[in-house]
Amino acid sequence: MTLLRDMRYPTPHELALAARALADEHPASVRLRQAGTSRAGQPLWLLSLASTGEPRRDVLVVAGAHANEPVGGATVLSLARRLLHEPGPRTGCGWHFLLCADPDGADLHRTPRPYSLLDYHRHFFRPPGPEQPEWAPSLLPPDRLPPETLALTALIDELRPVLQVSLHATDLGGSWVQLTRDISGLAEPFGKSAAELRIPVENGASDAAGWPSPGPGIFVIPQPGGEAAGAFHPEDTRLSTWYHAHRYAGTTAIVEVPMWASDLVDDPTPHPDPRGALRMLAARLGEDIARVAAVRDVIGRGPLPYEDPAAAPLLRAVDWTLALIPRITAEWTGDGAPAEATAAYVASIDAFGRRMSLRAGAMLLRVLRTQGHPAAPALDRLVTGWCEDFAARFQARWVPVATQVEHQSRTVLAAYERLTAP
Repeated sequence: MTLLRDMRYPTPHELALAARALADEHPASVRLRQAGTSRAGQPLWLLSLASTGEPRRDVLVVAGAHANEPVGGATVLSLARRLLHEPGPRTGCGWHFLLCADPDGADLHRTPRPYSLLDYHRHFFRPPGPEQPEWAPSLLPPDRLPPETLALTALIDELRPVLQVSLHATDLGGSWVQLTRDISGLAEPFGKSAAELRIPVENGASDAAGWPSPGPGIFVIPQPGGEAAGAFHPEDTRLSTWYHAHRYAGTTAIVEVPMWASDLVDDPTPHPDPRGALRMLAARLGEDIARVAAVRDVIGRGPLPYEDPAAAPLLRAVDWTLALIPRITAEWTGDGAPAEATAAYVASIDAFGRRMSLRAGAMLLRVLRTQGHPAAPALDRLVTGWCEDFAARFQARWVPVATQVEHQSRTVLAAYERLTAP
C-alpha cells in the first residue's frame, strides 16, 4: 500500500478514500458504511469484511481512539487486505474496522511522518480524558457522553463482538498488550513477533503497574475489587468502552506498539533502588511541570483563553495534564511505591514522566506560537531540550511504520486465534 511504502501515517480522509477503494474492489466481501458522526460533524467510518460460512461471530477493531497514536489507521487497512487474501480467520467470523474513533482529534494532531521526537511534538495533540471516546464513560455521566463514544458503544451493541481490539501506540518505549480477560497462550506469538521485528517488549509498563501478567508484555486488567485503572490515571478502566463488550461475553485487547523503540523498557534485571529512583523522578516531574504551569499562568486561567476556538481544545488538554501531576507524584513517593522493581519498570516510569511534561509543554507552545506570544521562544527551547534528552537517554530508534503495522496485525490475529481456539 502506498501509505506504508511512503512511511506515512494516513489521515482520516486518506483512510476513508482507501477504504472506499477497497470496498469498490471487493463489492461482494467488503462494505463501508457510516457508523456515526463526530462532534465537528465528521463521519465515523466502519469497514466490514463478511464472514464465510457458519457459525457466525464478529470481531471489532478500533483505530484512532487517541489522536496522537496514528498507526492504528494504517493497521486496519493492512489487516483488511490481509484477511481478503488469507481468509482463514474469516471462516465463520465477520471483521469490522472502525477507521478512526476520533477524527476531530486526529486532525489536530498532524504528524504524517515524524522524523524525530521533536518533529512529533511540534503538532502534538491529545484531548483530555472526558473528550476521548474510549475513556469518556469513566469520567462523564451517561447524558454527557460525546457522539464518538455513543457511536462506538452502539457498534458493540450491534455486533456483540467475541473480540474487540483497540489499536494504540506509545511515542517511545516498547510493545505490550492489555486484556480485559486473559487470552491463554497469547504471550508466545506476541513475543515471537516482537523479537522478529526488533521491537522491545515493555515488561514493566507504567500503564499496567501491579496488574497480573501471564507472560512478558501481557497484562490483565484487575477484576472488580482490585486496582481499577493503574496507579496514574483518574479513570476507572472498567467503565471504559473496553468493558462494554463484556455485556456480550466479549473480551477486549489493547495493543500498544512504539513509534521509537528503547531496549531500556525490556530490561528484566532488578533495579538497585526503585523507591529512590521514583523519588528522583517525581521531583524532576514536579520541577518540569512547574515550568510549564508558570507559562500557562502568563496567558490567564479565566474563560477568555477558551473563547478562541483554535486554542480552546489545546488549553483544555494542557490544563487536564497539569491537574494529573500531583496525583502522579504522590503515587511515586507514597507508601505504595515498590520496594522491589525491575530496571524496565523504572525506565517505563521515567518515560511516563518525561511524556507528561512534553505533552503539556508542546500543546501550550502551539497556542503561544499561534498568538505570537513573547513567551513562545523560551518554551520552544525547553520543549526542544526535553525531546533531545528523552531520545538520548533512551537511545531511541525509529520503528518503521510498516513494522509497527505488521506487529499490530500479527498480535490481532494471534489474539483472535487463541481466544477462539477449541
